[in-house]
Amino acid sequence: MNFDLLGEPVLSRSAVDRDEPLRTDTARQVAGWASAQLVVVDAEGRTPVVWDTEPDAGFRVGDAGSWDVGGGARLKTRGTTGEVPPPEAVLLGERDGVAYWGVRGKPDLVAGDDPSEWADLRMTGAVLDALGAGLFTTAVAALNWHDTARFCSRDGSPTHPANAGWHRHCEAAGHEEYPRTDPAVICLVHDGGTGPDARVLLARQPVWPARRYSVLAGFVEAGESLEACVLREIHEEVGAAVSDVRYLGSQSWPFPRSLMVGFHAVADPSVALVPADGEIAEAFWATRADVRAALGEGDWSATGEAPFLLPGSVSIARSMIEAWAAL
Repeated sequence: MNFDLLGEPVLSRSAVDRDEPLRTDTARQVAGWASAQLVVVDAEGRTPVVWDTEPDAGFRVGDAGSWDVGGGARLKTRGTTGEVPPPEAVLLGERDGVAYWGVRGKPDLVAGDDPSEWADLRMTGAVLDALGAGLFTTAVAALNWHDTARFCSRDGSPTHPANAGWHRHCEAAGHEEYPRTDPAVICLVHDGGTGPDARVLLARQPVWPARRYSVLAGFVEAGESLEACVLREIHEEVGAAVSDVRYLGSQSWPFPRSLMVGFHAVADPSVALVPADGEIAEAFWATRADVRAALGEGDWSATGEAPFLLPGSVSIARSMIEAWAAL
């Protein structure tokens, strides 16, 4: 059995041209700086957003676990100052002749910023438009890398940003270092069946509150293919042997620098599950009918009495589960 995602994962959306040649064209960067816009991200990964339609009742910026807040939002960018881009700024791309840059910052009360408008990518990624989602995701990923790449991995000497924030130069020997992306697989394991009684494997990490479940995921090891990682991770985490591994889609997950590569695979639900000690608190097979009911309850932040809750739309896990549930 094969199926596809119903739509593009929300953090895969983008409406800017990354325009790699612009990263080395300092004259063009300077010429466009006065009309450029800044995506300002604070140390907690938050940026100001403007709500086009109000979020769901009861939502408050900063609420833990509020992955789907309803409504619609767009980024509130800031104009530039000075004559040239600062060295620590990251060129995110261009749209309609306007360059967008990512910078670290915080609410400017003197300029009239409202701290209550600042929200992180988990909160708003699913409700931002494609322009905002792409800019915010890229800004968070790139700025996170800069925060942890200030010293050369070869000799420990200081590094300095170059190419409009897209690599860093080692001070001692001139080595170039580029933003890190750590690939991880995420796999929806199912029984291959059709109809409301078909089953999918769900699991909960020990750090998650009760009733919160998702599909299984793990980081790709050095020298390992994505498909081999799927086989290894599923077996290590729940003791299941999977087959018929098929690609679904991918999505950036910059917390701090992952790329989630989605698959689905088949396993036998009659084989006893063996959750990995310390990694998986619970794992069970849920029917399609029960998954559809859980999806109707909302996401992890729902307050109802559903037997289990599923991730929100900002996660590719939600896209995968929705696609399987729609069969």
